[in-house]
Amino acid sequence: MEGCGSKRPDIGRNAPDPPREHAIAALARRQHGVVTLAHLVDLGLSPSAIRSRAKSGRLQRVHGGVFAVGPVPLTRRGELMAAVLACGRDAAAGYRSACELRELLARRGSIIDVISPTRSGRRRDGIRVHSGATLAPEDVTLVDNIPCTSLARTLLDIAEDGPRRDVERAIDRAEQQQLLDMAAIDDVLARANGRCGAKLLRAVLAEHSAGSTLARNELEEAFLAICRAAELPPDAVNAWIPFPDGGGAEADFLYREQHLIVEVDGRSVHATKRAFQSDRRRDQRLMLLGWRVVRFTWQQVTFEPAHVAATLR
Repeated sequence: MEGCGSKRPDIGRNAPDPPREHAIAALARRQHGVVTLAHLVDLGLSPSAIRSRAKSGRLQRVHGGVFAVGPVPLTRRGELMAAVLACGRDAAAGYRSACELRELLARRGSIIDVISPTRSGRRRDGIRVHSGATLAPEDVTLVDNIPCTSLARTLLDIAEDGPRRDVERAIDRAEQQQLLDMAAIDDVLARANGRCGAKLLRAVLAEHSAGSTLARNELEEAFLAICRAAELPPDAVNAWIPFPDGGGAEADFLYREQHLIVEVDGRSVHATKRAFQSDRRRDQRLMLLGWRVVRFTWQQVTFEPAHVAATLR
């Protein structure tokens, strides 16, 4: 029998509950550290318990109705997941953010692109929300457990939103990762309903050899842009040339008919004495195989594009 001065045990939805705590932690792990208000309620937390956890720092508000669990800063994938969850049911990372998730294109800025069938007009900090009115179930998949547009739909979207070179780079990376599915791309194009990106995507698929321009860095991209502006596109980028006695060398840019190799030298990679000696020995071996090797410096590619184009021509 309880004594008159004893306290009643803390029971109910706000009481500590190890199974519930484990369930919240497990869900957060699956979702890169974030949960929604609806998730917490479904797991048995009352509104007052949620407010108490937010006040104490156990929950960190990321967006309206979306919380990070614990004080640990979110990873980029956590930020992407939080943005998708903030945009409601059936939302998915799209456009450049979908490319970022698949490592097809580099991240630009902090804005996250989300396609949402239900909240296309709602503004949220750090999120660019696109209309998902034409988003079919087959256009959405999971990448690292984050809802994301399919590769085919992503290619169509970036063809509408970005320059041609971004589409080529994304296709090159997808080919490198063995992700290209032409049947799925044809299906997306058949449902494009006159979207302006469809024309560009069809042109790139018809004119560009997937995987042929896998530039490794911005310096190589800058040189490739000079080549295209001068109408002197290389036959291959980062092509492997074997040596008769074993081994070989990777050429930055290759012109087969002219037996020409072009190397673009970054400021750091080729600046050491050891790298200088190695580059010259490599160039000599390539010249013995009949290749001419020309090198352009970072400064020339960056600040003297006309000189680079004239020399190349």
